[in-house]
Amino acid sequence: MWLLILLVWLVIWAGGTYWYLFRKPSPFSLESVRPPGPREFDQKKRDKVIKQGFSVDKVPQNLDVIVIGSGIGGLTAGATLAKAGKKVLVLEQHDQAGGCCHTYIEKGFEFDVGLHYIGQVHENGLLRIAFDQITEGQLEFQELEPHFDTIQIGLGDQKREYTIFSGKHEMKAHLMKQFPNETEAIETFFKIMKVSAKKTHYLASMKLIPQWVCLFLLKSGIADLVSPVFRLSGTPATDFINTLTKNKDLQLVFSYFFYGVPPKESSVLINALLIHHYKRGAYYPKGGASEIAFHIIQTIQKYGGNCLVRAPVSQILVDEKGSAYGVKVKKGQEEVEVHAPVVVSNCGVFTTFQKLLTPEIQVKHDIQERLNMMKHGRGSFLIFSGFDGTAEELGLVSTNFWVFKDNDMDKSMEDFFAMSKEEAPDNIPMMFITVPSAKDPEAKIRHPGKSCMTILTMVKYEWFEEWKNTTVRKRGDEYYNYKMRFAKNLFDWACTVFPKIKDKIVFQDVATPLTNMHYLGAQRGAMYSAEHNVERFYAETVARNRCSTPVKNLYISGQDVFSCGIAGALHGGLLCASTVLDHIVYINLLLLKKKLKRKKARELAQLDKKKL
Repeated sequence: MWLLILLVWLVIWAGGTYWYLFRKPSPFSLESVRPPGPREFDQKKRDKVIKQGFSVDKVPQNLDVIVIGSGIGGLTAGATLAKAGKKVLVLEQHDQAGGCCHTYIEKGFEFDVGLHYIGQVHENGLLRIAFDQITEGQLEFQELEPHFDTIQIGLGDQKREYTIFSGKHEMKAHLMKQFPNETEAIETFFKIMKVSAKKTHYLASMKLIPQWVCLFLLKSGIADLVSPVFRLSGTPATDFINTLTKNKDLQLVFSYFFYGVPPKESSVLINALLIHHYKRGAYYPKGGASEIAFHIIQTIQKYGGNCLVRAPVSQILVDEKGSAYGVKVKKGQEEVEVHAPVVVSNCGVFTTFQKLLTPEIQVKHDIQERLNMMKHGRGSFLIFSGFDGTAEELGLVSTNFWVFKDNDMDKSMEDFFAMSKEEAPDNIPMMFITVPSAKDPEAKIRHPGKSCMTILTMVKYEWFEEWKNTTVRKRGDEYYNYKMRFAKNLFDWACTVFPKIKDKIVFQDVATPLTNMHYLGAQRGAMYSAEHNVERFYAETVARNRCSTPVKNLYISGQDVFSCGIAGALHGGLLCASTVLDHIVYINLLLLKKKLKRKKARELAQLDKKKL
């Protein structure tokens, strides 16, 4: 009798699970992907897509969803919802769509703002399939050289250089060649990389299943029995890496991706994922980073939606029952109301909850609880330099350079961020150098005879805060001279890596946290949005930090949902779309992946037959 009852319950559970996962049609299909069309080089035609200004007559009728912010997270959520049958309007405060994926052209040079390279877009990789779906096959990627990153540690005669190669087996083997006495430490770290990459979906799924179930699994210890990722996500990188090796150079290599948080305050899982991300190759969008927004917007338009720029949202409209029903958009001296039953915010938790909601909603306990899960991220400082000369003439390469003054990243970052405003420009401990013109093969067509470079480091917003009430490009001589102290020191340092650039520079632009606030809408100039400290990745915090919010019909997308970077923000968009649709779109992507792998296997089998 009990066996029969158990069997009945199992059937009901299995049937219910199947119904929940597959009751709704997939927004994705192989049929929607078509061969890439010819590249559009006409800037005026491109601008009609990525620079379409806001006006009431361009707002589609009977909207289903409004997305605030056109970064990759917002565009991914918008395109996925559009393909699911929703009419979507994306609103962007800047004069160009794309967020950190946008590029800007000045004096004949084209600079990428936030996308410097991307991994996991190899054939039939899940991220590649997602890009193919939201652009319907129109976005192409250029695979970079296997040697995709160089790490330099120290100055002058004390400088050591380590190279990072992609490749399923080559990455680990190459690192072992450089650290022959640390094979055990490297072997263990790569096992952690593999576990992190294969099981991170367990963490992501915590955002999609009922919260009470997540908390029960975590508090009971069942989750830890299922996978070590729940423990790893809350383990500080320094604590873990110290158990593997005492070699300070190797410790830095294991955590060389800096995003504002020192290793002792970052999650070892996130650091492992960042390195694993490029194991199957590093890539760059053909045609430049702006191709991403250019093609995703056309997918949204295809299904009846639109993306409008110069559309700063001043308020999220919430009715007396506590449900979001639209937004107010500033248009000149007036405010225009745009209504939709669902609002998705891709402008970060701090902007969403502290700026776009009315004060009486901001102070509510549930809102404050969400805000207390996050801290403000560090500001970014960027230098955009243009040179006369080709990459070959200037000795520029597609390989990125991560340059550090010493190998104690925890101490150098702690000391730097503790410095006064006056001390900071002369004591920068690290920088990142990337050459977008050497990565995109079509850059030579668009901008012949020219090369460009982006240099990035992390800074404190407080060092620039006194100028927060000034306007862009009109902040005064004191501000200009201060930011140029940073710029000169960084550029001179970069010239030690690429000596030929010093006499060939013809253009330079500098972006401080205030610049990022103006153009990207980034709170306190934090391009990676909320801080990626280890507390944010405690499994329980991950489960509570969801796309849904205490305001009904208001959802969060982008980097603040899971993690930073283009891939992290894109997954934030997919998680958001899944929440809005009450349908896990990852299931559909995984089914497509299986179909594509079977198709590839059949093609290879047919080739083998022909050879015989």
